[in-house]
Amino acid sequence: MAFAQAGGHGLGDIVVTAAPFGQTVDETATPVVTLTGEELIHRRAATLGETLAGQPGINFENFGGGASRPVIRGQSSPRVQVLSDSANVQDASAISPDHNVTGEPLLLRGIEVLRGPATLLYGSGAIGGAVNLLDEKVPTFVPEGGISGVAEGRLGTGDDERSFVGGATVGFGPLALRVEGAHRRSDDYRVPSSFGEDRVHGSYNDTSTFSVGGSWIGPDGYLGVAYTRQRNEYGVPGHNHDYESCHPHGIGLHCGSHAEEGGEHDHDHEHGHEDEVPFVKLRSNRFDIRSDYNNPVPALEKVRFRLSFTDYVHDEIEEGEAENTFLNKAHDLRLELTHVPIGGLRGTFGIQQSGSRFQAISGGDTHTLNTDTSNTAIFLMETFSLGNVRLEAAARQEWQTVKSLITRYPSIKHKPFSASAAAIWSFGGDYSLALSLARTERAPSVQELYAYGLHLATNTYEIGIVSGNSRLANQVSEGVERSNSVNLTLRKTEGPTTFTIGAYHQDFDNYIYAQTLDQFEDFRLIRYAGAEATFTGVDGEVRHAFNDQFALSVFGDYVRAKLKNSGGDLPRIPAGRLGARGDAHVGPFTADAEYYHVFEQDRFAAYETRTPGYDMINATLAYRLELGSKHSAELFVRGTNLTNELAYNHTSFIKSFSPLRGRNFVFGLRGAF
Repeated sequence: MAFAQAGGHGLGDIVVTAAPFGQTVDETATPVVTLTGEELIHRRAATLGETLAGQPGINFENFGGGASRPVIRGQSSPRVQVLSDSANVQDASAISPDHNVTGEPLLLRGIEVLRGPATLLYGSGAIGGAVNLLDEKVPTFVPEGGISGVAEGRLGTGDDERSFVGGATVGFGPLALRVEGAHRRSDDYRVPSSFGEDRVHGSYNDTSTFSVGGSWIGPDGYLGVAYTRQRNEYGVPGHNHDYESCHPHGIGLHCGSHAEEGGEHDHDHEHGHEDEVPFVKLRSNRFDIRSDYNNPVPALEKVRFRLSFTDYVHDEIEEGEAENTFLNKAHDLRLELTHVPIGGLRGTFGIQQSGSRFQAISGGDTHTLNTDTSNTAIFLMETFSLGNVRLEAAARQEWQTVKSLITRYPSIKHKPFSASAAAIWSFGGDYSLALSLARTERAPSVQELYAYGLHLATNTYEIGIVSGNSRLANQVSEGVERSNSVNLTLRKTEGPTTFTIGAYHQDFDNYIYAQTLDQFEDFRLIRYAGAEATFTGVDGEVRHAFNDQFALSVFGDYVRAKLKNSGGDLPRIPAGRLGARGDAHVGPFTADAEYYHVFEQDRFAAYETRTPGYDMINATLAYRLELGSKHSAELFVRGTNLTNELAYNHTSFIKSFSPLRGRNFVFGLRGAF
């Protein structure tokens, strides 16, 4: 794991591909988390959120073993955008936390988490951060010797995981062909017996992903295409049909016969499962066209092109029938042009156009979320050096139209504009101080606009901004979410002791969130509404390398998110964390161990409950065997939650039904050629 710092492993030399100009993690205005190499191989989990969990400033909202989304500095979807090599990941994960991100962690060569000015290149949906998934499905080089590849098998004890992943790239002159795939089967995961059950029912996850791609590769760039097919089936814990009769009366909730029964329910209902647990059956077909080309004309240093098409569908199946079906046919096109220095200015400008036809069918009826969305944007980022100070500025203008396919609901247009500026001062040879300011705007998401009705996966009845009152259309067209933010980052990048410490404050006008209006037992009535809010926090890591073989790190994060004017706390905000990690490299052996404490979350929103703190201990041991100049094998074991502690995640909609995994060991054997 690299948290924007250098040190014993030379992490400062890691180039952040999603940042312009080939910046390294030490050169960005705000902290960047990069997860690559052996660290990524050992930490990969079934979902993206779990894979990133534990990194400074990054939490995750879990939904059993099949779905989890990253939470960055207290922000999650729709303010955290997931990218596939800089192109949008087009699925249904932004609609609900029980919808998984389609990126397959087992097939990634790296993950980048960005904040600050660079995120403006990717959209107002990245106001909280951007997670860039780096894969190899479109080859960017011809392998030496004509072929390269990898194969890995994994066995997990906590959920009986059986996984296999493999891929190979073959070169023919300037052409390269890539074939790769991953298959995972896992059962419901085990939890400590103090939960009352030995497993979380409905937390299983079966996934198969296959990709084939090819590229023409020249001395100055490449042009390639890839097709990816994913099939995924996973359970949805916490689902409870006892609340099907619940409906709103004004701003109150009425749940039919429950009112007369006094709210009593048995142990099975407390843990949110019945004999048959609903499950998601997901199918995604995606085409990617990518090209990077250096120095195409004298005025340009680089041209980047990304075009993707996605045909996504998933069914939510209960008792053998599809109760809900979600479909998303989407495309995303972006063109980036990096110009040569002009009077000391280096910059990237570009255009992005994306579209989505999203449809939802519930019990054969059309849904309020049925929409056509079109978004066109232009963006620019420039940098200028003045001695030891580097200045950055970025701007993005979007034009978004959301057209409801339900005739009684209006179409909504927004024109969000965002801008940021930063200064990075390098001093003392190995220190830097960066100040970043931003004024950002975000258009409401489809879910926030048009949601209306029961959502049993999250045990809620949802009311969107427009679906609750179509007369608000004119107000909504003007009602973008606005924020002013300031970030301060202090780094030390050389020597045995290195560190990155980031502090931030965001002041929101019209912050759109799911406000709980009423609650009956575990069921809530929520309405998407705007309010003034602030996010203030700090995160960072200090690392000391005692020698070339052993290093120790201390890391932590904290965010305080609240409504202004004594409005209380915002919902599902992660608690603070503090921990330490040691890593050792002795000959062919590598080992690491980490401990962190998650503090009690006693600052919670109305209708939420306190979440107890917990301790987490994880460790990895690996043995690498070199079998020649191009061949190697590695045997590793990673243990998580070694003390088997019962832990609840405050960011989860279903925290009481789906605690975090109990003790788990993953054994892996990986070979490269």
